[in-house]
This record gives sequence, C-alpha cells and structure tokens, in this order.
Amino acid sequence: MARHQQPWATRTARDRSDAPARGRLLDAAEAVFARRGYGATTIADITAEAEVSRAGFYVYFASKEEIFRVLAVRVRDAFLAAQDVPGVDRDDAREVVEASTAAFIAAYAQHLPLLRLLEQQAQTDTDVRALWEETQERPIHRSARYIRRLAAEGTARPVADPLAVARAVGGMSIQFARLTASAPETYDAAVRDVTAMFLHLLGVDHPDLDPDRTPDRAPR
Repeated sequence: MARHQQPWATRTARDRSDAPARGRLLDAAEAVFARRGYGATTIADITAEAEVSRAGFYVYFASKEEIFRVLAVRVRDAFLAAQDVPGVDRDDAREVVEASTAAFIAAYAQHLPLLRLLEQQAQTDTDVRALWEETQERPIHRSARYIRRLAAEGTARPVADPLAVARAVGGMSIQFARLTASAPETYDAAVRDVTAMFLHLLGVDHPDLDPDRTPDRAPR
C-alpha cells in the first residue's frame, strides 16, 4: 500500500459522510421512499436507483431503517438551514423574513413526500418520532427566539406571544408549501404572501417603528 493511501478501515466518519456514493444513496433512498412508500422499499431498490452495489450500501448504512433515519436528520437540518439566511442583513427584519420564508417553503415542498412518510413512521419508531418532533419544533423555537430579539430591540411589535407568532407563521408556511409542491408556479406568490403576513404579525410596520410613516398612512 502506498505511503499516503489510507485503508478503508481507518478512514474517519467524516471521510465516509462526505463520500459521493453516500450522497447518491441518500438521494436515491428519498426518491424511492417517496415513490414506493416505506414498507415496499428494499435495499435493492435503493442501490439500483443510486447505481451503487449492495456491498457499497453497507459501507455507509447498516439497514433500510438506518438510511431512513439519516434522511430524517437531513430533512431536519434543511429546515434549520432555511433560517440561517446567508448573505442577508440580519438586522433587516424584512430581508430576513423574506429569505427565510423562501428557503423554508422551498425545502418543505421539495421534501414533502418524505415528510409524510416521516410522520407515518413516527407513530411506530421512537427514533423517527424524536426526529419528527425536532423537525417540527426546532425551527419554530428558533423563530420565536428571533422574534423575541426583535421585540427586545424595539424593531418589532409582535401581535401575540413570540412563540404563538412563530407557530402561526410555521403553519402558514407549511400550507403554502403544500400548494407549491403541487403547483410550482405558485412559489413566488406563496413567498410574497407569507412574507407579508409574517411581517404583519411581527408588527414591523407599526407607525412608531417607522420614521417615514405618518399615523394617517398606517394600516387599519
């Protein structure tokens, strides 16, 4: 073996998690689960879709159950990433709201078939249930913390408790994402409408918070 060649047994978990074949298997698994459902999907279906050998599958995953749980983690992380809004002025609530809304709706619409399966599997699998609850709750609580910060800074006047506002916006976003999944041409309108409602619930257009707005121009 060459001096700098690393035997597979000594490769780190990071080496394996970054491998292109692993990514292909995950993408393939999501597609097959969405198409066939959880129960009908086999490892052979996944490897055929990914064009990876069965032995190659077991390099990365121990079972169908494991790859499904890894997919659940990937979906959860996609929703958390939707709130990171890189390249956006984090002090501009309007920019943050629009960017995070757009990313969330896109992620939910993209992963909708898998999300439905996750909800089903959560009824019988405690590990999947924990991931499902995280997927639902962590983005909401992160959003609530952001709303509290805006309120504390005096840049927003939420119309209700920040957690209640976050739950309301999350519910709206999910409903519009479901519409977008079936009618992708509605995506831009969905982002625009949810953004407008989110900003209204935040109270960022309150006249006392906008020096350019006079009281008789305030919305009624």
